[in-house]
Amino acid sequence: MRYGIHRTASVVLAVSAALVVTGCEPGDAGADPAGPAPAPGGAPVCSAGSLEAAARQAAERPDGTGTGAAVVAFTNTSGASCVLRGHPTVAGAGNGSPEHNRPLKVTPSGTATPVTVAPGGTAWVKLTFVQVQGEGDGSCASGADPVTYPTTVVGLPGSGSYQVALDDGEFAECDDTVTVTPVSAVEPA
Repeated sequence: MRYGIHRTASVVLAVSAALVVTGCEPGDAGADPAGPAPAPGGAPVCSAGSLEAAARQAAERPDGTGTGAAVVAFTNTSGASCVLRGHPTVAGAGNGSPEHNRPLKVTPSGTATPVTVAPGGTAWVKLTFVQVQGEGDGSCASGADPVTYPTTVVGLPGSGSYQVALDDGEFAECDDTVTVTPVSAVEPA
């Protein structure tokens, strides 16, 4: 099954870079040119250097043979509380390289509220993809060809962009779209 969940050499290589912060590029939707600023409640917005990110397959995902849904965890590695907010941007990264990424159309779900993350604490977002259907090469209900990415680049407003690989498999999706939850203090299923 080409688009099923399987471990490949590209994923193993991508995992070694999965927790690397890619930083903000000029024009990045997650960039905050003024740097960390106080958020409601007094804690500063989490800077790119204060977070580590990791991704896993979501337990609850649509039927099909692709990824379906992934949960991305953002852990505060700094010594102070900071705030995450908003809905993420998402891009598929070809060959695990963030400079060769393909932005996906993001559909936000849920209401965004600031989340204060204590030192060592974690906040999450859930990404739900238009699912690949069928076996073998798979297909998209729209007729488009499915696409797989060894990694994705997830950007948080004011807090940088992060390249993540799944702990098990590749990101497989249809139609270059993804539904995203806002940053949450509660881990999604």
